[in-house]
Amino acid sequence: MAKAKYENIFKDLKEKIESEEYEYQSILPKVIVGNIESDVKEHLYRTAEALDIKILAMETMPDHIHMLIECKPQCRISDAIKVFKGNTARWLFLTHPEIKTKLWGGHLWNPSYFVATVSERTKEQITNYISSQKEK
Repeated sequence: MAKAKYENIFKDLKEKIESEEYEYQSILPKVIVGNIESDVKEHLYRTAEALDIKILAMETMPDHIHMLIECKPQCRISDAIKVFKGNTARWLFLTHPEIKTKLWGGHLWNPSYFVATVSERTKEQITNYISSQKEK
């Protein structure tokens, strides 16, 4: 009974919101360095465009990526993350096969990730946080 109530609330919210913004972070072995860093960013932008997702902010670190994205409410974030991770891993293995030697059992991505909805008030804070990651 409580589940149905929450599903109805979620459905109502989904219909009222034109777009959602999320922060996305994923952890992986320290392989995003050198030429791979710029290649990964470019590939993620292309993937986002194909998914009709707008990347508002992104920063790569040697072992993780932060992204602030905007998408339509119909977008299932879990599915989008699977596409980001799957496409990026396949593409990296094809274009940079040398990274396989640095991985745990041949897997690029850790299966976990962090996602949070961002309000208009916190959007600037999240953008600043993401862009300051290289400075830390």
